[in-house]
Order: sequence, then C-alpha cells, then structure tokens
Amino acid sequence: MNKRILAVDDSRSIRKMISFILCGAGYEVVEAEDGQEGLDKAKLAHMDLVLTDQNMGQMDGLTLVRSLRALPEYKATPILILTTESSDEIKAQGKAAGATGWMVKPFDPARLVEVVKKFIG
Repeated sequence: MNKRILAVDDSRSIRKMISFILCGAGYEVVEAEDGQEGLDKAKLAHMDLVLTDQNMGQMDGLTLVRSLRALPEYKATPILILTTESSDEIKAQGKAAGATGWMVKPFDPARLVEVVKKFIG
C-alpha cells in the first residue's frame, strides 16, 4: 500500500503540482484547500506525512500543526510546512507548534521528493 500524504494549500495550482510530483514518486496524495479541511481529512483517514502551507483562510498552517499534534494518532507523524515564509521567527513558531521541518516556495521538485523519502521512505 502506498504511503498517504496530505497536501494542504489554498492554491489549487500548488496542490496539483505537489500531487503530480509525489504521485509520480509512488505516493498517494490527499488534497485540502485550507487547514480546517486538512484537519477534517486527517481525522477521516490517517496520513503518513502532512505538507501544509502557512498562510491560508479558515485555519493557517501553524494552527493546523497544533491541532494535529493534539491528536494521539499524529503525535509522531512528520509535518512539513511548505510556504513562502522564511523568517527565523516564523520558523521558530513552526518548531514550537510541532512542525518537523520547513521548506520554502518555490521548491525544487526533486528536493521535495528527497525530503519526503527521508521521512517516510
């Protein structure tokens, strides 16, 4: 069975690009357009890894990370923030919220696959 990745981003084109790249690498990708939808989908079926944007409507990435970490089944799940935000302050907030890692957009597709493989094989 393929590893399942949740891709949360308010940009449809970014979600589609992530899906294309990761599906091509053999992963199953579930898409959500904001943190609330991502949280809802994560509760329905366990994800092996979560990729989330930071700046989204309804629920931002840091709030999503905190919400997922509050669920027992997501205590150890890798959660990566994939965003245009790159300040040390926001990265520190991400780490404090429970994010496993941080990638800045625009991202290199090969690097994305490499990072995902590092965390979930």
